[in-house]
Amino acid sequence: MAIKVGDHIPDGTLYEYYDEPSGACAVGPNAFSVADAARGKTIALFAVPGAFTPTCSEQHLPGYLELRDALLEKGVDEIWCMAVNDAFVMGAWGRDLGVNGRIRMLGDGGAQWTRQLGLEMDLTSRGMGVRSQRFSALLRDGVVEQLNVEQPGKFEVSDAASLLKQL
Repeated sequence: MAIKVGDHIPDGTLYEYYDEPSGACAVGPNAFSVADAARGKTIALFAVPGAFTPTCSEQHLPGYLELRDALLEKGVDEIWCMAVNDAFVMGAWGRDLGVNGRIRMLGDGGAQWTRQLGLEMDLTSRGMGVRSQRFSALLRDGVVEQLNVEQPGKFEVSDAASLLKQL
């Protein structure tokens, strides 16, 4: 069953790659608890089927970069981009698109957290394995306040402009 508005997000582990150490984060993939990272914060989360894929690279992530400041002005503390890719791929994708730490690039390599959300899709027949559905969510202190799940193959409701209008 998929997560819905009003639900607490399940705890899970996501991974983030850092090129340089900062604070308690070492170079390389760093695991963190989703519940701990979301606690006390307003998070704009968006998930994509895969890094370096056309819609994700040309529209979805760039839209969140473009509207980042507007989202922050409306009370968002952090923007998270999540995909069923490993942290190395997510880090490389972020470098390729010039994210420069403005959005957290988070890997769910084995799709464990995506499955806990109930938002996985099986693209094995297309050579991609299990992936995340394309979606966006607004999380306040770990509670889903908005949830926008795309129909397969669509990009109409999970974009940054749509989430910004919901704030």
